[in-house]
Amino acid sequence: MALTWRYVVQPDGDFCRVANIDGSIDNTSDEELALLWSGRDEDVQPNRPCSRCGATLLLQWNGPLMTGVWMELCTVCDAHRPAARAFIDWYGDPDRDPTAVPRLFENWETETMHAHGWTRAPRPEASPGARPHLSLVPPGSGARADGEAPETD
Repeated sequence: MALTWRYVVQPDGDFCRVANIDGSIDNTSDEELALLWSGRDEDVQPNRPCSRCGATLLLQWNGPLMTGVWMELCTVCDAHRPAARAFIDWYGDPDRDPTAVPRLFENWETETMHAHGWTRAPRPEASPGARPHLSLVPPGSGARADGEAPETD
């Protein structure tokens, strides 16, 4: 199962991240995703104060599944961290580029999780596909079931 993320960014910098499992929403345009998300609950709780200094958070997010980490982006406490600073600067820029969100978010997530003792595992290399069963190789194709090139004269 392949998992990637699609990001929907509102003009005010607010965004959501939607799981794209096995390309299930590849054919959904950014505009269609934005329309789905624009109907979000208007009773959303206000941002919590920073657990470290009490200032209003720019972003609060649950860490990756089953880590139990609550991630906070605070302009006071996190300004010294490079990935957090880049994300803070992006939020403050009225001409922000929405296409930068995936990189900024993932860098901030990695940096924040590292501060909590977690590291991002490297992506596994793709393993070669299974060899086709002999019955699946079309007759006369010259293909060999063992994957080797056919012999030539």
